[in-house]
Amino acid sequence: MTLSTSRGAILRDVITAANARRDGALPFDVPGATEAFDGELALLGALQLRWHTRLAGRIERELMQQPMDLEDAVVAAWRATADELPGVLAIVDRHRAAPTGPEMADAMARSAVKEHALLAMMAGRASSSDDADQVGASIERRARRRTAVLAA
Repeated sequence: MTLSTSRGAILRDVITAANARRDGALPFDVPGATEAFDGELALLGALQLRWHTRLAGRIERELMQQPMDLEDAVVAAWRATADELPGVLAIVDRHRAAPTGPEMADAMARSAVKEHALLAMMAGRASSSDDADQVGASIERRARRRTAVLAA
């Protein structure tokens, strides 16, 4: 098995463990995780990329199914991604709220801005990056309201 194949398989195992636990902790106890990912930031980055990639794909599929209501499609895609990757979302949320250092804080802040821009632009609610972060954050809050209701 090559290193990239092994890393991909280990990431899948990490995601499976995270989704089962849903505790927001980085699952470095998964066999091979410490060897494949050089520290918290590397593993968190891989999980953040998986979340973002899955979210972008879901948004595209939702927009194909309901192209007339862009924001509802984006909200539905966010919710579907949260349902599919609840443990990954818990990890992202935990490390956005309480990063373990300045480098992680910066990385998580940048990832949040990029996610908000994606949500806002795909919902047709922002024409520039100036307002995309606030609009995207609003869309994310709307998506989370349903998620919070279901979790209660």
